[in-house]
Amino acid sequence: MAASCVALLFLSLFLPLLLLGGWKRWQRGRAARHVVVVVLGDVGRSPRMQYHALSLAKCGFSVTLLGFCNSKPHNELLESDRIQIVKLTEFQSLAVGPRVLRYGIKVVFQAVYLLWKLMWQEPSTYIFLQNPPGLPSISVCWLVGCLCGSKLVIDWHNYGYSIMGLVHGVTHPIVLLAKWYEKLFGRLSHLNLCVTNAMREDLAENWRIRAVTLYDKPASFFKETPLDLQHELFMKLGRTHSLFRACLEPSDPTTERSAFTERDAQTRVVTRLCRRPALLVSSTSWTEDEDFSILLAALEKFEQVASDGDSLPSLVCVITGRGPLKEHYTRLISQKRFQRIQVCTPWLEAEDYPLLLGSADLGVCLHKSSSGLDLPMKVVDMFGCCLPVCAVNFKCLHELVKHGENGLVFEDAEELASQLQMLLSKFPDPAGKLNQFRKNLRESEQLRWDESWQRTVLPLVMDS
Repeated sequence: MAASCVALLFLSLFLPLLLLGGWKRWQRGRAARHVVVVVLGDVGRSPRMQYHALSLAKCGFSVTLLGFCNSKPHNELLESDRIQIVKLTEFQSLAVGPRVLRYGIKVVFQAVYLLWKLMWQEPSTYIFLQNPPGLPSISVCWLVGCLCGSKLVIDWHNYGYSIMGLVHGVTHPIVLLAKWYEKLFGRLSHLNLCVTNAMREDLAENWRIRAVTLYDKPASFFKETPLDLQHELFMKLGRTHSLFRACLEPSDPTTERSAFTERDAQTRVVTRLCRRPALLVSSTSWTEDEDFSILLAALEKFEQVASDGDSLPSLVCVITGRGPLKEHYTRLISQKRFQRIQVCTPWLEAEDYPLLLGSADLGVCLHKSSSGLDLPMKVVDMFGCCLPVCAVNFKCLHELVKHGENGLVFEDAEELASQLQMLLSKFPDPAGKLNQFRKNLRESEQLRWDESWQRTVLPLVMDS
């Protein structure tokens, strides 16, 4: 009797899925080329998946992009008539009960919800999935692919279990379960992409997964910002952040002046201020894999040296992003008593972020991969804007940052402080090391995302 009830329950749950899947398989043969891109995270903070959607649309596919919509995606995505964004609802963990139980319940609800959303989308040839987070999305997308005849493509940005290990510890049962899950379901995908050769080799040796390396490349809108647009950006940011405003008002009240630039009232020509501060930019998701205490300690050392002479400029440090540790570091920043350094932590609109990178003098990256196998996309974007970078070193960073050529790598706050002093000495001297790095970036042949995607991914998709 009990077995009959279980069988009846199983049929009542899965028979509708099988019927719907069969109908979608029949529909898919008659439908135009369609791809579903899944991000179990914020679409606006998932640039690589946005680029996948845009590249697929440019190649004639219609695209449905599923993800959380906590921040605005780039305008190019919103304006495409081939891309539809489907908003997913983010489930919060229960407030009571053991952590493992709360997490388990959240995963089950997410799995059922994602399955329901995917099954009601237009039949698709491919499902492109970002990993991490892969729990529960890999298994759900695989199941939908089996039911509907879609091929699963996993884009490995990192390993989900290694990120969980930063919080829980590498031997925690949840972390070990997540690792087993990623290995098991990762092997069931039709195609696999990854972000570094080091990850490709690790997937092959330890996971028995064959992947193709698709390096992150800057999109076309990451480029040096023209001076007039720099001025407009600084004036806009100055409305909400005082460090972008001019310290001294111009003698002519009709002249527009920011902390870095001014526009002549008569000619409307924009020029840089001679005694302007240096603009340092860092972007972050404010998570455990980025230790911003390193930057704060380096800034303290920089301030000590800058106070002893005139060879170093004042410094404006802009740290952009959202994340769980932002409040913690904002509190630490507020406790500093800098005299020559100003720090702000704005959340920028999608269109303003490339403009800021293209206007900055130096970028700093504190991303230290949880697995040691992924690369910081923020550095890719900075290089697209010809912005020299100082980046904290880890296992495969050499695949992106060539020390002494397009930037510098450092191990600790002491080394970063020395690099800041060296790069900003006698700023803005055009003969300085900072401008030499920028010149190297301008002269290097930088492949853009569209070109890289069409060379790497498009042949795989078309051949399949």
